[in-house]
Amino acid sequence: MDTKMDNRRTAAGMATAAAVLLTVAGIAVAGPGIGPGIGASEEVVDNPEDAREQHDDGEPAALAARERPQAERPLTTLEPVEWGRARESDAEALGILGSAVPPASYQRLSWSATELFEGIPVDTPVLVMNGRYPGPVLCLTAAVHGDELNGIEIVRRVLHDLDPQKLSGAVIGVPIVNLQAFRRGSRYLPDRRDLNRYFPGNPDGSAASRIAHSFFTSIVRHCDALVDLHTGSFARANLPQLRADLRDPGVVTLTQGFGATVIINSIPADGTLRQAATDAGIPTVTLEAGGPSRLETEEVSHGVKGIETLLNTLGMVRKVSLWGDPEPVYYRSTWVRANRGGILLSEVDLGRRVSAGDLLGTITDPITNARTNIYAPTEGRVIGMALNQVVMPGYAAFHIGLPRPEPKTAEAAEESPAGGPAAGEARSETEPTDADGAEPTPGEEASVAASAAGGEGGRGEDPAGKAEAAGAGAGDR
Repeated sequence: MDTKMDNRRTAAGMATAAAVLLTVAGIAVAGPGIGPGIGASEEVVDNPEDAREQHDDGEPAALAARERPQAERPLTTLEPVEWGRARESDAEALGILGSAVPPASYQRLSWSATELFEGIPVDTPVLVMNGRYPGPVLCLTAAVHGDELNGIEIVRRVLHDLDPQKLSGAVIGVPIVNLQAFRRGSRYLPDRRDLNRYFPGNPDGSAASRIAHSFFTSIVRHCDALVDLHTGSFARANLPQLRADLRDPGVVTLTQGFGATVIINSIPADGTLRQAATDAGIPTVTLEAGGPSRLETEEVSHGVKGIETLLNTLGMVRKVSLWGDPEPVYYRSTWVRANRGGILLSEVDLGRRVSAGDLLGTITDPITNARTNIYAPTEGRVIGMALNQVVMPGYAAFHIGLPRPEPKTAEAAEESPAGGPAAGEARSETEPTDADGAEPTPGEEASVAASAAGGEGGRGEDPAGKAEAAGAGAGDR
């Protein structure tokens, strides 16, 4: 009884500290006596090109979670273990996938989601480590998109560095959720459906819905918390970052344990694993790091350190010291898009802090050699960006995390045209998207078209005959 009471006090203390931290950052956290939640937030997305995929019923997938009434959104809790107070005699076997994994043991199990087109069953490895002492069950999932490799290596390193004799609680690792896509080196299932739009799934739906339902019921529902690992999509890379709904106390507790990792406030979109798990009472965050189709040692090391620090914060393992100082919380972000097609060459790196008007990159026409400059529409930090490549007009090139906005002055309001932004202010609009590694999953994205200047800083030719003001972006339509 004393142990449970101490755990509750510890959890309450962490939640209070988290609420104070977020209040200072200008974010309200929903919860008893803490207000209704964030007043204004723009959905963080990773793949803005996957905007209008269809579900089985023919309706657009992008029905944002924010449209659900706040009262219907479940609030989760997560109680860390106080190290040294957990008793070995209280540990129990973990029942999962038809097996009972005893305390202080490690097993490799198999989850059979579906069959290939040839009728051959697909067995996906599931790594389960049940600790010697009682505690929460943390689930680590990777490769929900088959071309996202960094998460696979993160799960491998974390699981094989743990000792079940020194672990409180359990860790379930699924290095490759979407095995069919992984074998094809593809982001999508063979029918080109995005698995991260179909959770919690439907046993009688499409192949994607059936796989999602099987995974959710067989594995996810056994977890007390979940970290879903992703990368950027389609030759884009992400600064290591957590996508988290900071209105949820349980999710806030998770984010406080990741050490030196940027936190992006992001309301989960319908169909994502993060949204479905959180709605089922399982606090979930998405850890984005790096780009697809490659293994990046720095990003992998960052993810491993973050998860190991989380395990320590939750009292599941004991470490001498925590990792790094807290990074900023960004509760709004915007995409900067290319207005013209050509060869994109970046002038900034991930993590770079920029001011309005800073040069982000250039696009060069391979035929005419005409150059278009892409400028930052606002102050912020580069949290995601396209790698150097050939792009089409409208391609989302740079993802900017925005600082807390300053109140607009009366002078700026007077200079602004009716219904439009003030002079020199980037205008943002929302559109359906796919976020969470797809995080961009079906949600809403704030996007800003890139400012263009041809040649060496002069204005580029405008085919529509409407020149843009230097330094001002046009809203993507």
